[in-house]
Amino acid sequence: MPSSDLTITIANKNYSSWSLRAWLALAHTGIAFDEVLVPLDEPGTKDAILVHSPSGRVPALRHGDVVVWDSLAIGEYLAEVFPDAKLWPDDRAARAVARAVSAEMHSGFMALRQHMPMNLRARLPGMGRTPQSLVDIERVVRLWNDCRARFGEGSGAARTPGPFLFGRFSIADAMYAPVVARFATYDVALDDVCAKYAAAVLALPAFVRWMKDAEREPQVVAPDEYPRYRY
Repeated sequence: MPSSDLTITIANKNYSSWSLRAWLALAHTGIAFDEVLVPLDEPGTKDAILVHSPSGRVPALRHGDVVVWDSLAIGEYLAEVFPDAKLWPDDRAARAVARAVSAEMHSGFMALRQHMPMNLRARLPGMGRTPQSLVDIERVVRLWNDCRARFGEGSGAARTPGPFLFGRFSIADAMYAPVVARFATYDVALDDVCAKYAAAVLALPAFVRWMKDAEREPQVVAPDEYPRYRY
């Protein structure tokens, strides 16, 4: 039986980037929660997920009688229910940009996702560099630099001191955390601003905890391992 009224259903921590996004946002609230992990690529995976998620996909958050599926929707729900967690920036302009960059991650960067799948245990330097994935990488680098320059450094009404995209940790950082992980796996060279930002994400206690769990997972999901992509 759950020990709290918050339960998040996720998939393998080594591979499931969308699970990581929602889980990081939830962990940031500081609220106790339970997690259900449904292993991927097994005969009963789909049915097991449907018990918790009407879409048949993870992540899914249950809060009492409320069920929310989709990572960004979960983040928005948590921001409303736990306002003290400050999951969005306080400043309206910063908040608008944070929502925009989060939505861009949610709907875009398809080549990066395809050719550099999240695999936290792997180290695959130089792999996955297709023309399309390089375009995605360039966009991420520009975006991170822009957010840090406009909202994460210096002074001004829209700026909040801190090492994250908008100074303080936000849903935007949860959305880009799997990209940080990919850049580490595939050894993507970053400028100083982006390297410092990536280091801050990788040092998050919640991310470190997730990473340790991923390293201990025994399952290898063949479709999500890199040998399917050869260049």
